[in-house]
Amino acid sequence: QVQLVESGGDLVQPGGSLRLSCAASGRSLGFYAIGWFRQAPGKEREGVSCINISVGSTVYADSVKGRFTMSRDLGKYTVYLQMNSLKPEDTAVYYCATQYRGYRGDCDLSGTYNSWGQGTQVTVSS
Repeated sequence: QVQLVESGGDLVQPGGSLRLSCAASGRSLGFYAIGWFRQAPGKEREGVSCINISVGSTVYADSVKGRFTMSRDLGKYTVYLQMNSLKPEDTAVYYCATQYRGYRGDCDLSGTYNSWGQGTQVTVSS
């Protein structure tokens, strides 16, 4: 069983930047992808980005393309979400979760995810 812990959420002004971290423990992530999701009050959960741990390939939602970048540090068992040019509509609780991919070198934001973390709050406001 993989355990995930998110961190890095904060209050930031529009146009600012934040880097979220998702630290994994419990087992190897070699056959997994990790996805970032967010949920704002009164809204459904939205897939933001995912990364295949073995290959490093990424997928981004249209709403964050060109602004957010996902990366991984295999030595630290941690994935990151670098968020630039933040907008008030990026305000949400951000969660990370795992997706089993086997030998596939991709990830899929619409697939099944497990081992959800507790979330970290990102607030974009002046």
